[in-house]
Amino acid sequence: MVIRRGEVYWTDLETPTGSRPAKRRPVLVVQSDPFNDSELATAIVVVLTSATSLAAMPGNVFLPASSTGLPKDSVVNVTALITINKEDLAEYVDCVPVYLMSDVDEGLRRVLAL
Repeated sequence: MVIRRGEVYWTDLETPTGSRPAKRRPVLVVQSDPFNDSELATAIVVVLTSATSLAAMPGNVFLPASSTGLPKDSVVNVTALITINKEDLAEYVDCVPVYLMSDVDEGLRRVLAL
């Protein structure tokens, strides 16, 4: 499976446990393309949420539905960074525009102190 940084997919994150994201959710691929092109079976993604109030949290990025192909406005929750199997990226949605990925990068730098 060929995936690219900045692509949005639907995936099933299974049963909720504590504050861990769960259920069927959109995710944004943030792993670099050289790793995406490698033999690795996993990808690093960040979970999206339709709880737009989370856009006010430091580092999070608001994504209008018109820029993602998702049915609702969403928020990149930069603290919900997870590694999943590439085969679990079930349904391709769209690619996030470069200007919004720049904001996502800044949010990730902020949360990871890079």
